[in-house]
Amino acid sequence: MHKVFIDGNQGTTGLRLYDRLKERDDIEIITIDEDLRKDKDERRRLINMSDIAFLCLPDDASRESVSLCDNENTVIIDTSTAHRTLPEWAYGFPELSGSHRSKIKNSKRIAVPGCHASGFISIVYPLIASGIMPKDYPCVCHSLTGYSGGGKKMINQYENEKTNDLFAPRQYGLSQNHKHLKEMKAITGLESEPIFTPIADDYYSGMSTSVPVFTRLLGGVTLREVHDMFSQFYSDAKLISVLPLSDTAFISANEMSGKDSMKIFISGNDDRIFITSIFDNLGKGASGAAVQCMNISMGIDETAFLNI
Repeated sequence: MHKVFIDGNQGTTGLRLYDRLKERDDIEIITIDEDLRKDKDERRRLINMSDIAFLCLPDDASRESVSLCDNENTVIIDTSTAHRTLPEWAYGFPELSGSHRSKIKNSKRIAVPGCHASGFISIVYPLIASGIMPKDYPCVCHSLTGYSGGGKKMINQYENEKTNDLFAPRQYGLSQNHKHLKEMKAITGLESEPIFTPIADDYYSGMSTSVPVFTRLLGGVTLREVHDMFSQFYSDAKLISVLPLSDTAFISANEMSGKDSMKIFISGNDDRIFITSIFDNLGKGASGAAVQCMNISMGIDETAFLNI
């Protein structure tokens, strides 16, 4: 029986994690008294008595929580941005390579990928790893997310305030300083950050992340060759599926809402290829990925208690 503590269980990801874990019979959730949620000494005590500690906190608070841990056996799984590009931390996307999976399994420090970053990296990492895309390729990324991606404040805006301007898609991150950009560059190996256009829309959860590419900048690779590469790259993945080539007219960003898996669509032609990852920003883009990492760390089936 693994003891699990969630530091920051009142945010969107923390609440979702608690709901996922409370029904499991292979773990014991350690809870903190409501009045002591911000008490450093109590958090220190609970972090160090746990086998696995999830951090669902802002970046600075996550760094503080890590500093409180002196139990060398405690596995920390951080859902914040704070540690995702640090080489000493395992990056929680096991499908990328055998070394990623092995590091998750054996590390005491695991960083859960960001939601938009998960979609982008699921596309660009295989392209670079296979040699199809050079590291200096000028990437562009479009990503549509449900409003739950903005946390409690945005959820309240959409569900309670209901002002008229919330019913249309809203593009943000216009300064090109989005917090996921550093991660998107570092994990894929790109030499420069992509142009990134995230969009929040009036539905609860689900994400559609797309990367368009010109084949003339990739040495003339064909649509079929790109599709074959992705199919082979993710052939053993339990939570990622590459759909057959088709003439799908529409892709719904909330198609995977409530699921912890991811679908990759490849469309276009031999001149311009459009690659899209569909998943739940709260699932494979957040708490689902955190649980997957925990399962791997525990040495059990990575899909245990996940909704595929």
